Amino acid sequence: MKYLLLICTDDSVTIDDPAELDAQAWVDEMDGRGARLMGDRVRPAEDVTTVRVREGSLLLTDGPFADSKEHMAGFDVIDCADLDEAVEIASKHPMARFGMVEVWPFWTE
Repeated sequence: MKYLLLICTDDSVTIDDPAELDAQAWVDEMDGRGARLMGDRVRPAEDVTTVRVREGSLLLTDGPFADSKEHMAGFDVIDCADLDEAVEIASKHPMARFGMVEVWPFWTE
């Protein structure tokens, strides 16, 4: 089953050692297990553009769709047996300790 992991930062959390956020060991482990299909970091929230169309008009907003202390910092797509394994994988990501990781299942056909 495929899952999208949204890797989210929390601006209210102070991180003393930025090396603790280094996800390379996690990436290497998940790639080695064959669980990680793809992933990448994204630009900061101030670089986001939100697009809406309302009553035929294009509406653009700078920034993410919601004001929040958390914002998406990256994503990973994983393929694993079930939600339990997806949660186990997400819990090992460094950002789970300093921000949060949302686990979103893909629709299955």
